[in-house]
Amino acid sequence: MSDHAQRVAIVTGAARGIGAAVARRLAADGLAVAVIDLKEGDCGATVDAITAAGGRAFAAGADVSDSAEVAAAVDAVAAELGPPVVLVNNAGVLRDNLLFKMTDDDWDTVLGVHLRGSFLMSRAAQKHMVAQKFGRIINLSSSSALGNRGQANYSAAKAGLQGFTKTLAIELGQFGVTANAIAPGFIVTDMTAATAARVGMKFEDFQQAAATRIPVRRVGRPDDIAHVASFLASEGAGFVSGQVVYVAGGPLC
Repeated sequence: MSDHAQRVAIVTGAARGIGAAVARRLAADGLAVAVIDLKEGDCGATVDAITAAGGRAFAAGADVSDSAEVAAAVDAVAAELGPPVVLVNNAGVLRDNLLFKMTDDDWDTVLGVHLRGSFLMSRAAQKHMVAQKFGRIINLSSSSALGNRGQANYSAAKAGLQGFTKTLAIELGQFGVTANAIAPGFIVTDMTAATAARVGMKFEDFQQAAATRIPVRRVGRPDDIAHVASFLASEGAGFVSGQVVYVAGGPLC
């Protein structure tokens, strides 16, 4: 598949935030993009932005933690756009709490969406990649994989994704499929706004406080992640696999 414009990408959690930015960027790179979120109706703004710019997009609703819904969504994408060979596992939720307050449901929901969801989506999409002898799997980890107060569930899921990514790279490399993870630092999204609310800070103050601890002295934006995803999805990234790229404005210890 040398014609980059004919390739098909799936981006989960693409109704807003990082997922929407990645979907728009991949479309600008010439890919047809399947925009997946929990509710199909929530995908309209991203699809409209892509089509208005001359791209090709398709919306599908799916709970990525449900194997039947994932299989149906990937089949629908293949039928509508063609075989997906780029997958960006971005869908995520927060259920923050300190360990002694965290419920079973808080744990299961976060692990289910982030980790199980990435497993189910990757398993469903990889058969198309293997058949085409080309594939790019990009998993969204986080700097929280290194540990973050009030996020035992989220940190565990994001750390798990790093091991998952490296294993996919080992298993799928012989078929022309790479797997990499992006680990964002502080990115301005609805999720970081929710974290600010949880700790009782105005979001603007929360951003300013974060920026003082970041070497480049600013917080990140969804497009910062989309630029990296664009490279990892490209033909030129074929010798980059099993890597975790921290996009955090500086080194993390």
